[in-house]
Amino acid sequence: MEQLIRSGFSGRVTKSGFLGAARSMSTAWWSHVEPAAKDPILGVTEAFLADPSPNKVNVGVGAYRDDNGKPVVLGCVREAERRIAGNLNMEYLPMGGSVKMVEETLKLAYGENSDLIKDKRIAAVQALSGTGACRLFADFQKRFSPDSQIYIPVPTWSNHHNIWRDANVPQRTFHYYHPESKGLDFASLMDDVKNAPNGSFFLLHACAHNPTGVDPTEEQWKEISYQFKVKGHYALFDMAYQGFASGDPERDAKSIRIFLEDGHLIGCAQSYAKNMGLYGQRVGCLSMVCEDEKQAVAVKSQLQQIARPMYSNPPIHGALVVSIILTDPDLKKLWLKEVKGMADRIIGMRTSLRENLENLGSPLSWDHITKQIGMFCYSGMTPEQVDRLTNEFHIYLTRNGRISMAGVTTGNVGYLANAIHEVTKTA
Repeated sequence: MEQLIRSGFSGRVTKSGFLGAARSMSTAWWSHVEPAAKDPILGVTEAFLADPSPNKVNVGVGAYRDDNGKPVVLGCVREAERRIAGNLNMEYLPMGGSVKMVEETLKLAYGENSDLIKDKRIAAVQALSGTGACRLFADFQKRFSPDSQIYIPVPTWSNHHNIWRDANVPQRTFHYYHPESKGLDFASLMDDVKNAPNGSFFLLHACAHNPTGVDPTEEQWKEISYQFKVKGHYALFDMAYQGFASGDPERDAKSIRIFLEDGHLIGCAQSYAKNMGLYGQRVGCLSMVCEDEKQAVAVKSQLQQIARPMYSNPPIHGALVVSIILTDPDLKKLWLKEVKGMADRIIGMRTSLRENLENLGSPLSWDHITKQIGMFCYSGMTPEQVDRLTNEFHIYLTRNGRISMAGVTTGNVGYLANAIHEVTKTA
């Protein structure tokens, strides 16, 4: 009505006429909204669930499964939940999250006896898993380095591009994967690092690179770190798979430790989705190494200010689970045993898949399956070959050929290998 009056309408408006005008205006509000494109990873699961075939296999989901293809809750997590149940209230955590959880998480990334932790030089806040940690950093980068860009590897986890795009940070890419060798394109990577403007921001995968499963060697990490030092680049490590890659959290943090030894002020996005199976709890941490304690206090305060209008306070349950596991010697020992068991099962499935393909007489080399590490195998299959796997064999994965090794079991590895052989033998 008010809009009609402002427009200069002077006639008589009936009740039905007014309601009709209001309905017309309201239906126009969102008429321009188009359906969003399906997420390339989540769309795979939707298609899998809709397939009635009894032979269907899902090797697209980025979540651990046991050898029966079932989700797993770790024993250490169940015990931690038992201790929590009924013993705590549901009050808000501080904006920075659980202090105890953050403290223990920093020890995992930076080392149990890190001087950086002792000297309080690390600004750290609890985040909504690794995704939330990356988003907090992206917003921090935009706010305090507004003219900077972020260099992202090709390929990378698809959501990385969404995160920095929505934070309005311009993106550049750098070479990472070499399609012919199905390994690291180290020479091109180093060229890109050298040619980037001094003081550029780079996103690095600490271990178990997603989606390729290809990691630099220790010597290559040292060369990368040295060149970053020469150029004054900033490294943000996304560490979603610590412990899950090799079965040893210390070994999986080697890239970060190398950068720290060289004196870099790095950032680190950590997640407990994979290595503790806390997918739905959204437990993570963003940490940033600073020059001194005073700077760390300032940076943490700004991270909290960014979080405040975004989600205000992080959730408590998963943070308590992590805190209990990492502060109880027996539960931490059990966790280390269980995370190694998950890593070992995936490593074993890599060996089995490769052997099955070789035993079928495949003319192609499949040694990259066992050379790569972590949850994912970058198979080298084309989008058209992946489409055949889905359409003819009811096997679901992303069209870039990324296989989630967590979805491979002793029961389906033969079927999977045969299907892969069928669609690739004429390549």
